[in-house]
Amino acid sequence: MKKRVVRLLEKYSFVNENIPVEVKILDKGGYTPFYEITIPDITPYTKLILENTLKAELVTRVQVDISEILDSKKFPQLKAKFFNAAVELVKSSFPSLADDKIKILASYLVQRTLGLGELENMLADEKLEEIVINNATEPVKVFHKHYGWCDSNIKIKKEEVIADYASMIARKVGRQINVLNPILDAHLPNGDRVNATLFPISNKGNTITIRKFSKNPWTMPVMIRKGTISAEVAAFLWLCVQNELSLLITGGTGSGKTSFLNALSTFIPASQRVITIEDTRELTLPSFMHWVPLVTREPNPEGKGGVEMIDLMVNSLRMRPDRIIVGEIRRKEEAEVLFEAMHTGHSVYATLHADNVEQTISRLTTPPIGLPKEVLDALAGIVVTFRHRRFNIRRVLEVGEVMKNGRFNILYSWDIRHDYIHERSKSERIAELLNLYAGLTDREMREDVENKKTVLEWMVNKGYVDVNTVGHIVTHYYHNEEEVIEMARRNEEWKV
Repeated sequence: MKKRVVRLLEKYSFVNENIPVEVKILDKGGYTPFYEITIPDITPYTKLILENTLKAELVTRVQVDISEILDSKKFPQLKAKFFNAAVELVKSSFPSLADDKIKILASYLVQRTLGLGELENMLADEKLEEIVINNATEPVKVFHKHYGWCDSNIKIKKEEVIADYASMIARKVGRQINVLNPILDAHLPNGDRVNATLFPISNKGNTITIRKFSKNPWTMPVMIRKGTISAEVAAFLWLCVQNELSLLITGGTGSGKTSFLNALSTFIPASQRVITIEDTRELTLPSFMHWVPLVTREPNPEGKGGVEMIDLMVNSLRMRPDRIIVGEIRRKEEAEVLFEAMHTGHSVYATLHADNVEQTISRLTTPPIGLPKEVLDALAGIVVTFRHRRFNIRRVLEVGEVMKNGRFNILYSWDIRHDYIHERSKSERIAELLNLYAGLTDREMREDVENKKTVLEWMVNKGYVDVNTVGHIVTHYYHNEEEVIEMARRNEEWKV
């Protein structure tokens, strides 16, 4: 039998709370890549001492109040208290160690005492989107931004430990998971979403699924660089957002709808008030924007205190918003409020599950949503995102405009054979709206798109992809368009 050759696909490192972490993505000849995460500075022998001896001693040394564990605002102080005690404990156990090594071991000890053990360093890897424990017999699986699903070298060896992790997460958000309540769906204070199930509800063992909150969201320059969208189409959508035309982002599960919605939001002028409404905090706008994020809340075990999406949408209309961004539309009531907001002059952006423009119109106008076709006139355009699972790529599949009485016109579509987004037809309705509200002729509209395309390509070439940097450039563009265009044409450096 031919010996399998292990191939290194990528190697990178990062520091998590003083701990240097190394990651290798390997091709071991299996069906999925292999994610190997290690701490080079800690030997297996040292780990045994830390986990089997010092961990128990640390717990006895630190006096803990129950409120410090349950209150997320007090947790940083609790962590600092444990860290200081861990430093002293490590010093006495390893007297010859240098200070930087002591901090590494102390941080490791705190993670194993207060955190989720070996999962903590995975949680700090910004290239991971999901971390999944299926049971105690299988390795932890991760979803990597570049390589998709991967097996890992981490394994939680006891079902009791998985259940303890689930209980620890539940306590942090004032919830419970036990035999009577074997399912947990919770949002952590840092934005991560956690779902956990206990045996026998999950027949093969206890499970935990963590969807990580992106601290560095994708911006439009990132999407252009990755081929998700062309600079021309992005510039066209920028023109729509600038002129307050409402857009709907649709696509299948995992197609990148929310990421695309986040990228679009950086085109909103900083002078306007933005209200975002989500089930889980995923959107991140530039820090200097006039932005109020609202998040739904699950009811308590007695069924009280719940705040639903519809409640927040109705309330947002009383907050004098210029723009409303909604995480996802699922029900008729939500769609009705959304379109009512559009008809009363608000700019609205939202996501919806649908595979193409035609299906989007169908979902909006047939049960269970069932809106009259006449009300769709308030929506200017639909952007459809698509994830090609075989090649692990995301693309804008279609961009369409909404015509009268629920008809539509496809403006751009993706050519899968050549991986290219091409123009299908000229804009009619959006061009009409831009002429009506902004006084733009067809020629002026084309020139504006070309100027924005130049700026976007400049941002891509210069590596200006951070959400705040992109937001600053866009804001400056609105204040001094010619200056930014000239900087882009000359390929000059951007300075805030």
